[in-house]
Amino acid sequence: MADLHYIKRPSKLKENAPLMIMCHGYGSDENDLFSFASELPEELFIISLRAPYVMQPFGNAWYAINFDAEKGKWSDDEQATESVDKIADFIDYACKTYPVNPENVTLLGFSQGTILSHAVALNYPTKIKNIVALSGYINKGILPDSIEDSEVSHLNFFCSHGSADQVIPVDWARKTPDFLKALNINHTYKEYPVGHGVAPQNFYDFKDWLKDYI
Repeated sequence: MADLHYIKRPSKLKENAPLMIMCHGYGSDENDLFSFASELPEELFIISLRAPYVMQPFGNAWYAINFDAEKGKWSDDEQATESVDKIADFIDYACKTYPVNPENVTLLGFSQGTILSHAVALNYPTKIKNIVALSGYINKGILPDSIEDSEVSHLNFFCSHGSADQVIPVDWARKTPDFLKALNINHTYKEYPVGHGVAPQNFYDFKDWLKDYI
């Protein structure tokens, strides 16, 4: 059985469908990113996950954040690593349970979900093909000590950020392209004049990008 609660939209394809797994941000739930589903390609089999840690009075988190810590934020990397493993296990579950292509798996994340999507792809590269990384950054604390180019060079990243993001500074996101370039990973990086959210143009851009990679 799957450890994580989820909702799904089946593909128009009866077999071998490309799989998209959505990972929401801190304090949200599986319905948030799923609102994109009706606008995305019909061949995608879409699953939106709910993060495992219940917050009060509502919402869910992939790991705890202490907003009063030094440097503005402090992530519970132990919880984050556990959530990375849960998502990786869920990918296996989904590929066994539904008529999808295990060679064509896309992760779409927002904020905390993006941080984990980066980490899933770089810890478990054989399970992933594409990453759509919205309003997040790379947390090296939950990555392998060493990453071999040859193991990750098949990955494709679409990364975007709001230039006026008040939650995750755009400077953190701007480090991502150099990090991916050093590993010879195909990537696109775009910024939009918004805060911590997904601008309409951002949505259209990653939707167009997906058409070339799924």
